[in-house]
Amino acid sequence: MMNQCDQARDGDRDAGDLETSTGAREEKSDGDGGPVNSNNNNFNNGRRKTISPGAGEHPLQYNYTFWYSRRTPSRPANTQSYEQNIRQIGTVASVEQFWKFYSHLVRPGDLTGHSDFHLFKEGIKPMWEDEANKNGGKWIIRLRKGLASRFWENIILAMLGEQFMVGEEICGVVVSIRFQEDILSIWNKTASDQVTTSRIRDTLRRVLNLPPNTIMEYKTHNDSLKDNSSFRNTKITL
Repeated sequence: MMNQCDQARDGDRDAGDLETSTGAREEKSDGDGGPVNSNNNNFNNGRRKTISPGAGEHPLQYNYTFWYSRRTPSRPANTQSYEQNIRQIGTVASVEQFWKFYSHLVRPGDLTGHSDFHLFKEGIKPMWEDEANKNGGKWIIRLRKGLASRFWENIILAMLGEQFMVGEEICGVVVSIRFQEDILSIWNKTASDQVTTSRIRDTLRRVLNLPPNTIMEYKTHNDSLKDNSSFRNTKITL
């Protein structure tokens, strides 16, 4: 799958169909300045189309949906306000569709303020309360500013390429842009399954080429619901 991803990307770029520089990417705003792909073909007159691989395309094992969220940090967060601030921006079903869509997204490092990109399996909302997430949790990696775009792309490719080898446990990945740091997280379904969560952690270390002393944090979504926080009061491991 990873070779297919790379081959499809190279083929699209050779054909000149995709823009490769941030300045050339097209975006439009729906009022909060967030990047929305102007060439997104997953919606028609406000109604979502059924997405499937095109003829000759390399299908992904699952369809995946991109989401974007942005909020004002000074405003108290709750489930209702979060749901109002997150929006779906496109779904992909093949390697080729992914690269075509992804190439038109603003890179995480170019986002401003309190913003998040989410890429989740189709049908799973990036919310703690979602049926697929409620018994799960997430691994958290805190990044120095300037690293988010590269690490985000690497973790996406690992997920699409099924490198984690944990069956249906992976729900999605998130990159969170903050003022003093950026945060990468990967969500899984079953927080109590220590074998699976450990395998996800070890795969993260490998695909992101993390130094041995990198601090890894884990937090269950149930704990997040209790303290209304994504990244505080985590369990730390090396």
